[in-house]
Amino acid sequence: MGKIGFDNDRYIETQSAHIRERIGQFGGKLYLEFGGKLFDDFHASRVLPGFAPDSKIRMLQTLKEDVEILVTISAVDIEKNKIRGDLGIPYEEDVLRLIDIFRSLELYVGSVVVTQYNGQATADAFMKRLKALGLRVYRHYPIPGYPHNIELIVSDEGYGKNDYIETSRSLVVVTAPGPGSGKMATCLSQLYHEHKRGIQAGYAKFETFPIWNLPLKHPVNLAYEAATADLNDVNMIDPFHLEAYGETTVNYNRDVEIFPVLRTMFETMLGQCPYKSPTDMGVNMAGYCIVDDEVCRQASKMEILRRYYTAQADRLRGKADDEVVYKLELLMKQAGVTPEIFPAVEASLQKEKATGAPAGAMVLPDGAVVTGKTSNLLGASAALLLNALKYLGGIDPKLDLISNQVLRPICKLKTESLGNKNPRLHSDEVLIALCVSALTNPIAARAQEQLPNLRGCDAHFTVILSDVDEKLYRRLGMHVSCEPKCERQRLYFK
Repeated sequence: MGKIGFDNDRYIETQSAHIRERIGQFGGKLYLEFGGKLFDDFHASRVLPGFAPDSKIRMLQTLKEDVEILVTISAVDIEKNKIRGDLGIPYEEDVLRLIDIFRSLELYVGSVVVTQYNGQATADAFMKRLKALGLRVYRHYPIPGYPHNIELIVSDEGYGKNDYIETSRSLVVVTAPGPGSGKMATCLSQLYHEHKRGIQAGYAKFETFPIWNLPLKHPVNLAYEAATADLNDVNMIDPFHLEAYGETTVNYNRDVEIFPVLRTMFETMLGQCPYKSPTDMGVNMAGYCIVDDEVCRQASKMEILRRYYTAQADRLRGKADDEVVYKLELLMKQAGVTPEIFPAVEASLQKEKATGAPAGAMVLPDGAVVTGKTSNLLGASAALLLNALKYLGGIDPKLDLISNQVLRPICKLKTESLGNKNPRLHSDEVLIALCVSALTNPIAARAQEQLPNLRGCDAHFTVILSDVDEKLYRRLGMHVSCEPKCERQRLYFK
């Protein structure tokens, strides 16, 4: 277990209390736009050691009697068959996945809103499917000139044209499969309808990053810019907050740019704006729960470095352009980040130089660095995995955990029966072989027992890993980076 920099229990307690206060501020009903991931927030857990990936959903569970979840999805994204990059599934399938997860956690899902609806046949088919599953479905329409034509937006031909969403709880959490799904517009449309009906309601925004009460160039906030380098998000001082209160706070460009428009919308709908700045709209309490600033700084620097290596590899794959890499190089300079902060980089490169083949290295919980090399039977990732388990289990590094008599038939099966050109075992294949060996070999069993201790470790490789190896490492809870180099010269990546 690494050092802790964030108090997760304090976060859940203070965050839920603050949201309750905000509900009370608006007379008992709040539409809360939820940015980022409600669960599986691994970026937050990496830059704030101690933050549990499911912290936000656990926080909502403390409010579950008051919570109603509203899921938005854009008809444009449905028509384009937009895919969630981290899961590889279409947005509409992710809507169903999210609803299943919320329900399994005893959180009430009130309805689904299809935004930007303009008669798309694919959206009609999806809404029909949702209704057949017993879900309530509403439609919101495009508004010409949005978000600047405020006279039209805040009228019966603008927000007033949208379906009014029937809600029954005091806290309506508006979430979505991804960005651009219409969360904010849905919240504001509801405020318009509630106001016409004489119902008091308010709007707030939940974003974990950037953390508003940390300095602009704090590594935690720079790591957020690194994570969104492809979106051109930029952290900046909130000028509205500085003018209103004389206090320096951090927000990001899109919220700062849209705030004058939002303020005018509120004034048109409600007669006045309840907020003086974008920072005022937020409810994030994460900054108050950092208990060791230096731990979070170092973790964030490592995250920036990982993002840099990922961007370089993505550029080679054709998934990122030069601008993303250049931005990450700039962020590294601002944060004082170089590869020297990560000992596994140099260790892996030295191992490759000594062996003449791809290699990897890993930093273990006690700070020790182990390496793995490519051999006739094992790829570098598989060898590194076994060497790390041997170290953690106090096993002689010269001992073979898996007999060559076991490995060779598997390699032969791969090439002769399964048609693979590369006979060497991937990480998942070597783990299966380890499990089989553990049935009769107590040393292999001891190594297998160490798998949970790999969680949170960082590994670096001298070549881009295969999808199989990278996914296996991530499933074990490890962080992976690679040099932007292919093991073999090829055009097709898989």
